[in-house]
Amino acid sequence: MAATGSEKQGAAAYYVSTPIYYVNDAPHLGHAYTTVAGDVLTRWHRQRGEKVWYLTGTDEHGQKIMRTAEANGVTPQEWCDKLVEEAWKPLWEHLNIANDDFIRTTEKRHTDRVKEFVQDLYDKGEIYKGGYEGPYCVGCEEYKLPGDLIDGEGEYAGEKLCPIHKKPVELLKEENYFFKLSEYGPRLLELYEADPGFIQPESARNEVVNFVKQGLQDLSISRSTFDWGVKVPWDEKHVIYVWIDALLNYATAVGYNENPAKFNDTFPANVHLVGKDILRFHAIIWPAMLMANGLPVPGRIAANGWLMVGGEKMSKSNLTGIKPQDLTSHFGVDAYRWYFLRAIAFGQDGSFSWEDFTARYTSELANDYGNLASRVAAMVGKYFGGALPEATASGDAEQAVRDGLAQAVATADRKIGDELDFQGGILAVFDFVKQVNGYLTEQEPWKVAKDDSPEGQARLATILYTAAESLRAVAVLLNPVMPETSQALWDSLGAEAALGALAEQRVQDAGAWGLLPVGSTVTKGAVLFPRLEDPKKDA
Repeated sequence: MAATGSEKQGAAAYYVSTPIYYVNDAPHLGHAYTTVAGDVLTRWHRQRGEKVWYLTGTDEHGQKIMRTAEANGVTPQEWCDKLVEEAWKPLWEHLNIANDDFIRTTEKRHTDRVKEFVQDLYDKGEIYKGGYEGPYCVGCEEYKLPGDLIDGEGEYAGEKLCPIHKKPVELLKEENYFFKLSEYGPRLLELYEADPGFIQPESARNEVVNFVKQGLQDLSISRSTFDWGVKVPWDEKHVIYVWIDALLNYATAVGYNENPAKFNDTFPANVHLVGKDILRFHAIIWPAMLMANGLPVPGRIAANGWLMVGGEKMSKSNLTGIKPQDLTSHFGVDAYRWYFLRAIAFGQDGSFSWEDFTARYTSELANDYGNLASRVAAMVGKYFGGALPEATASGDAEQAVRDGLAQAVATADRKIGDELDFQGGILAVFDFVKQVNGYLTEQEPWKVAKDDSPEGQARLATILYTAAESLRAVAVLLNPVMPETSQALWDSLGAEAALGALAEQRVQDAGAWGLLPVGSTVTKGAVLFPRLEDPKKDA
């Protein structure tokens, strides 16, 4: 049985990767969705106190990149350099993606190691020379099985189309080198059986298991009809199939055959985040390659669904690509990071609309969360001069809040940190926010403040401390999702001076009650989620 990423021992890094994205065009919401999910997951594990490694990057070889570059009158390398530096890296910085590395498949640290890996498989007898003819989708960079194709209509009537790109496939015939993938079906099925969580969600697992049970074909791992790629080391008339090249980034980026200490400390990944359209590459070909080379397989392959606009998968080829900046300029970066993980169950397809985003922003962020923070800071300022008072008159109502917080912390930590249920974890935190709002409504501190007796003032102090301490915990829990607004809340509560950096607060300890010291200076800062303008846009 192959070792997995979930079995890494000791102080090994919690290693998460995104797909490396094709640079045939600028990134859209779909690319950003997966990358933000990985960022939230790794920030969460950092705030568990764990060592983390988060990898993202770009896939820069293959026929699709070559044709795009030719259409734009530049070399493939010039095209990749321009897109990476002007579109991809700036977007990740804009979205506050805290990746530890950014791998490009045209980098020497990658290409040299790819040659070594493939040469090793060849020397072990895992690769042989043969010929192949079949329908090929340049968009997917993949030979398609006839049963996968759909019939064309309109301008494509009478032709067979790729079901993903809705464009005609090409009949490709060439002499190639093949990896003996067909021999790994039984071992893969054994892996899936022994570790049911290896592929998530369950629907994705079932798809892969059924596909493998039908029998695997050997995989063409070279191309000889074009030359934009990594040369096959023993036969430079061929370039290595772009998917073999691309998948190896998960190993080359963490020191494969170059930095043994780092490689052993990091590899394999605990979680590969992928889109469901590239699931088979990651759940079948990638573990088979690792098995063939005697390396451990990853801990989990987690496939997210598609973002849909107007019933179509969001992509450049379907003309539904939307730039993330179109939304962040209106809603803000933190709200953007929150929305897609809140609105869509990870692993399922989800529809985006401007109207839905606006409604959720107004109801949950501005009214529930932002207004709570503003009210509490304003009342501490008004009634106690901005100094956080001591809670000396706690009762059943306060105990209910403490119990609610403990439940929110446990649920959010399990769902986000372990189950990758970002929606469920975020909802647990916002259920607690609603509970605190309800607590203030019931306790009516603005009325209690009119009671000048020692008992009345003690009660007022207790209510406001309870609310402020609740917000302290919410700032910790939401920091991986919304780091900028969480920091603003942390600062307004005076927590930085009292407790230290927000990013160093452990999420699993957020429910420990009474951490915000009495006397902390509470200030009413800028509104966390300002009222939205009406730009008269449609999405």
